[in-house]
Amino acid sequence: MAYVNNIKMFVRVFELGSMSAAARDQRTSPAVASARIAELEKHLGVRLFNRTTRRLQPTENGRLFYDGARKVLEAIDDAEAAVMASTQNLRGTVFVAAPLGVGRRFIAPHVPEFKDEYPQIDVRLRLSDRKIDVIGEGLDLAFHLGMLEDSTLKMRLVAECPRILCAAPAYVARRGDPGSGEALVKDRHDCLNLRFPGATEFQWTLVTPEGPKRFDVAGPYETDDGDVLTGWALDGRGIVMKPIFEVADHLRDGRLVPVVRETPPMPVQLSCLTQHRRLRDPKIRVFTDFIMAKIRTDLAQAMEGLALPA
Repeated sequence: MAYVNNIKMFVRVFELGSMSAAARDQRTSPAVASARIAELEKHLGVRLFNRTTRRLQPTENGRLFYDGARKVLEAIDDAEAAVMASTQNLRGTVFVAAPLGVGRRFIAPHVPEFKDEYPQIDVRLRLSDRKIDVIGEGLDLAFHLGMLEDSTLKMRLVAECPRILCAAPAYVARRGDPGSGEALVKDRHDCLNLRFPGATEFQWTLVTPEGPKRFDVAGPYETDDGDVLTGWALDGRGIVMKPIFEVADHLRDGRLVPVVRETPPMPVQLSCLTQHRRLRDPKIRVFTDFIMAKIRTDLAQAMEGLALPA
């Protein structure tokens, strides 16, 4: 088992390019990670990495060993999955990521129920609105709002989520409702934007009579936390684009009102992304099926009775 753990550590160091990052990923210390790599190098009689002050660079032997090491770990995963599937003795850990709004509303509330049903499966849930690297971060699955960019991942569509542009009544009273995307830009309305490191200019894709069109928008507020944007909108600081499920309660009680109704936003896809080989793991499959069913039910309830703008 120690040798297998050494191989796992090597693979994560290779993929993440950092001993400390791999140690965090494997929930151990950099000293333990370094010791495992040293043991593996001693066993093989070759150097697997060249150490520099900034990054570990794999040697040619390291690159050759990585390909075989990945196959070994995949074979072990497949063997364990086959045994668990045949005995229905599901156990292990599922690593999941999701956007903040989705995770807080639709995943986290159901994790205890899943744990009660499958007591030997642990769930590690990471919530962030930043872009997630499913493979690089060693995730089993990730829920994603938006278009799928990485074709190496298996995508399961959870739901099409309509979006809305909305603002607080106080903002509309002060600045007016621009009505259309053209007026939104022309009158320089304050747009509340989600921005991540490396993001380019802001563009909102709205549905016009001529079809979908991108509008360059700007504003004095930006953050990488979608719930913070909602808070600013409630405070009357500007116009926000949101999946309707995130602001449904505020629309019902009138704290937010629809704006720019002549050119509404394009809907967004909520998808579940998984590495292809991990779909064979029964614990991942049962968790995915369980949570997707819960999300669909919760989404329907969130939208129930809500009059959408025409």
